[in-house]
Amino acid sequence: MPNTRPTNSRAHGLALTAIVIVLLLGLPFTVWLDVHNLTENALRRQADDLNSVITSVRSYYAKNVVSRVLASPGSTKVTNDYQSVPGAIPIPATLSLELGKVISEQQKSIDYRFVSDYPFKNRAPHDLDAFEQHALTALRAEPLASLREVENSLFSVRVRAVEPIVMGAACVACHNTHPESPKQDWKVGDVRGIQEVSITQPFAANIFSFKYLLMYFVLMAATAATFLLLQRRQAAQITAMNGELETANDFLASLSIKISRYLSPQIYKSIFSGQRDVVVHTERKKLTIFFSDIKDFTATTERLQPEQITLLLNEYFTEMSAIALKYGGTIDKFVGDAMLIFFGDLESKGEAEDAKACVRMAIEMQHRVAELNTKWRNEGVEYPFRVRMGINTGFCNVGNFGSADRMDYTIIGAEANLAARLQQIAEPGQLMIRYETYALVRGILSARPLPPITMKGISREIIPYVVEGLLDAAGKASAIFSEHTAGLDFYLDSTMVDARETEHIRSVLQRALETLSRRS
Repeated sequence: MPNTRPTNSRAHGLALTAIVIVLLLGLPFTVWLDVHNLTENALRRQADDLNSVITSVRSYYAKNVVSRVLASPGSTKVTNDYQSVPGAIPIPATLSLELGKVISEQQKSIDYRFVSDYPFKNRAPHDLDAFEQHALTALRAEPLASLREVENSLFSVRVRAVEPIVMGAACVACHNTHPESPKQDWKVGDVRGIQEVSITQPFAANIFSFKYLLMYFVLMAATAATFLLLQRRQAAQITAMNGELETANDFLASLSIKISRYLSPQIYKSIFSGQRDVVVHTERKKLTIFFSDIKDFTATTERLQPEQITLLLNEYFTEMSAIALKYGGTIDKFVGDAMLIFFGDLESKGEAEDAKACVRMAIEMQHRVAELNTKWRNEGVEYPFRVRMGINTGFCNVGNFGSADRMDYTIIGAEANLAARLQQIAEPGQLMIRYETYALVRGILSARPLPPITMKGISREIIPYVVEGLLDAAGKASAIFSEHTAGLDFYLDSTMVDARETEHIRSVLQRALETLSRRS
């Protein structure tokens, strides 16, 4: 299955980079919106305040100047054409117009208009746009309404604020009697026209009012860009390192698989899991040791081609090793055609259970050897393998033997040698055990003792036992018969015989006896 982790990490990194870039690009837009909003609100307040100031000035002028002059007739006149009349003062409307003109000239961003749809006859009509016409109509219906219009462009805001020009008593009296007035039926409270203040502000210039905030944003953007650059670089380095690690892991996995072929699975597991250090170290433990070899193996090799004997021997070791691992045995080594297997280290279920597992393993090996011999005879091998087996239980030194440069995990001791001696005195197809082993496994098998013997290098007498078979559920022993000679390939384990096949086997044996009798 392909490794998708680097691809997923790369996709996540790209997604994070895209999100950060979008957020960074959104900062100027957000600032633009805030500045636009602040500018608009400020212009609204300025327009309202200016309108209020001019209205207040005009109202004060009308009540406290014009009204007093009109109440005390004299040389001072109130007229719109005050500049041509010596000693005259302007009417409030004229004052408002001229005051707005002065304000507009001094403040280029402010435009003041004092307009009406009823201009005097000697004046040009005002050019009213749609907003102003709508304002007049709305204010005459509701004089207390406050009308605003905001015009936005990309880098500026224009706010137009309109206030009604409400006729007072003095205004009504003047306009209704003035010969140039277009309307002479004014009433107090009527809306004569509108007073409009228009303020335009290029709010882009206000952005620099936030210079510290902008500097902070620039710093944050630079920091984020640096972080993204470092993150991408680090991601690239991590990806490269992961690739190298995957290559190294694949190599180590392949190497460990190859190494495992040279080690017992228990030893391999203990080393690679860290349970056991690879140092020269031994322990003394009570083990059950199994030793086997092939009778007359040298003579057998002389009858077969090297390639054929190699195939047979490898198949034999493969089958025997599988059985050993099945019962938990530690395969120590293959010595030519011999096998050394022990129980009780690295894993142990107790002395008795280890011994029983070893015996069961040996008997299953006998069964498998018989099956292999039949198979090989059918393939044309005239002299298949005849295996002898010996089992012994006793204390041995077990661990790493050798040097710091080259060591071997094995067992050393007289008890291991005794297992080898037991298999030497066994007949082909026999399993020979010592009394110490028999005492641990007597509940599962039937064995008969042989006369005590002495062995070279061992001072005490040894009582060997020949295993005749495992006990069945009823506690009865089943004998195993095994014989392989020229013209005879015989193996019988009564525990494996189905009751329905008993008569058939008897008839086969009977015919074989009759054939031998006729030959005699």
